[in-house]
Amino acid sequence: MDKDNSYQSLMDRKNAIMKTSVGIDYSLYETGKISFDYEALMNENGYPIPVIKSIQITHGVGNTPLKEMRNLTALARKYSTPGFGARIFIKDEALNDSGSFKARRASISVYQAKKMGYKGVITATSGNYGAAVASQAAKYGLKCIVVQECYDSQKIGQPEIIEKARACEAYGAEVIQLSVGPELFYTFLILLEETGYFNASLYTPFGISGIETLGSELIEDCLKLTNRLPSAIVVTNAGGGNLTGTARGIRKTTTKKIPIIGASVNLKGLHMASDHDFNKKSFTTGHTGFGMPYMTNPDRSDVPRSAARPLRYIDRYVTVNQGEVFFMTEALVALEGIERGPAGNISLAAAFSLAQTMNENEVIIVQETEYTGAGKHHQAQLSFARANGIEIRFGNPREEIPGRSIILPSDPGLIKVMDVDLDVIRKSLIRNAVKDQTKLDPIDLEFLVLETNRDLPWVKAELKNLGVGWEE
Repeated sequence: MDKDNSYQSLMDRKNAIMKTSVGIDYSLYETGKISFDYEALMNENGYPIPVIKSIQITHGVGNTPLKEMRNLTALARKYSTPGFGARIFIKDEALNDSGSFKARRASISVYQAKKMGYKGVITATSGNYGAAVASQAAKYGLKCIVVQECYDSQKIGQPEIIEKARACEAYGAEVIQLSVGPELFYTFLILLEETGYFNASLYTPFGISGIETLGSELIEDCLKLTNRLPSAIVVTNAGGGNLTGTARGIRKTTTKKIPIIGASVNLKGLHMASDHDFNKKSFTTGHTGFGMPYMTNPDRSDVPRSAARPLRYIDRYVTVNQGEVFFMTEALVALEGIERGPAGNISLAAAFSLAQTMNENEVIIVQETEYTGAGKHHQAQLSFARANGIEIRFGNPREEIPGRSIILPSDPGLIKVMDVDLDVIRKSLIRNAVKDQTKLDPIDLEFLVLETNRDLPWVKAELKNLGVGWEE
């Protein structure tokens, strides 16, 4: 008898499909009414850093160089108070085989798939992760399917996403391109069920633990090059896995507190699932359209419990505007002779601003770079924006309106981060977590303390504001 593949029927089967396709019984980790044992999930399904390093180094991943940006540092110091202007370094992750840090996530996911005897892997992504999974699948001799959210309803695709599809196909993957909307997850579930392939999700413990080596290398490299620990590490933030894995690796490598600063492009006012807004943005990742909702509701991902929990680790969250990132992308080429894609330059733009507020003896690290080329190139994105009616000009980036304008700074001194109030995000996370609840268990309170990285009185005060009680 054929299965009922209506939307509702498929959604009703999604947890069973995920259990089969990932090999993790997430129900084993559920604890209270809203909580689960995150550390047990990670410890029982991840790998120690030395094992991860061994897997990665034999498959073209890791040990990327940490490079000092002397000319960008000198430029930042021109806009700093004397004695200020921290040394800017970048971790050049574009030198992984597939061209981005996501090779680290893919390396452990595909290793796990091979180890468990799956014949192939599937991932739902419009970004670098698809190319990373395809590259690693080729190394392990596994089939690979990449499902992309690529087009609007007029079949007009984002240049950057189309470029990534080309890269995936070059590595031997089958690419299925869809228009924006709920059909992505539906198609993804159908393919997982029909093929029996491994779900190489961005949000499993395998994918997150793969990034821990990046955090570890940042500390080790910085000590070797500067004989000191970094004063801050800036991480481009979207779904939260990049920040989570990096922070976990740092914590496993040093006992000293290293501030983790998340950075996203400000796309306030644009809706990522909107057919109208889809091609009005010039960044396909690293923006607030992913960063905000995934921080406030991490389990909205394609697995029952996401291993990406950024609010547990983030110390500060800042945004930059599109024009500032495009300017910094060009500055990296002109001043340092390094051409890299836009996503990592989100953090670079933020670091350029942040460095000016730090002592000149301090070190600030941009945690990753990515490859660029064809549709991923910033000029292609700007041309696409202009074709979609976006105003592009030089001026004050603070006047930029996402979806209507891209304003490149008329002077580098105009590049300034904007802080996001993390307590507002924490309150939103609690509101989402306790939806339909009237009274929580004590273990749920402990969970919310860890999820928000706040203390128990703060969490209780917010629960009281929401009219939610708890067992003592």
